[in-house]
Amino acid sequence: MAVPASKTELLDAISKTFGELICDLERVPPELARTASLEGHAAGTMMSPADLVAYLLGWNELVLRWLDRDDRGEVVEFPEVGFNWNQLGLLAQKFYEDYRNLAWQELLARLTAANLKLVDTISVRSNEELYGSPWYGKWTKGRMIQFNTSSPYANARSRIRKWLKAIR
Repeated sequence: MAVPASKTELLDAISKTFGELICDLERVPPELARTASLEGHAAGTMMSPADLVAYLLGWNELVLRWLDRDDRGEVVEFPEVGFNWNQLGLLAQKFYEDYRNLAWQELLARLTAANLKLVDTISVRSNEELYGSPWYGKWTKGRMIQFNTSSPYANARSRIRKWLKAIR
């Protein structure tokens, strides 16, 4: 899939990748959702399908916080307060822990809700706001959203599909 360069393309990419991903996630047997049998986000670690969803949920909710802070004229700390871009493995571990107590179906519901909220907030923004100027370094707001939504959805789908084949 081409890198989105407009609001319409971004919304299409998010819709397509999320729709495909959620269909595959719904095929995960709930009794295996917390089994650490996937390669983790940090080198040398293992994660469960639930951890993978927690990772996606963490990033989706983080992007929503970025946008909310920006809308209020507040400073946005990228990627997250207390983390640098070279600490994304640690941030992944934080996300796993943040959502550890949610049941599998709750995780899926919360990820779906975050995705819908992202679509809503993107929908009310102009193409100019999303792609007209840099927002973080050289990256536009639309590109930063895409980096942390549709791209990870596609990566997660590949991981889950491979995992589903292996458990069959």
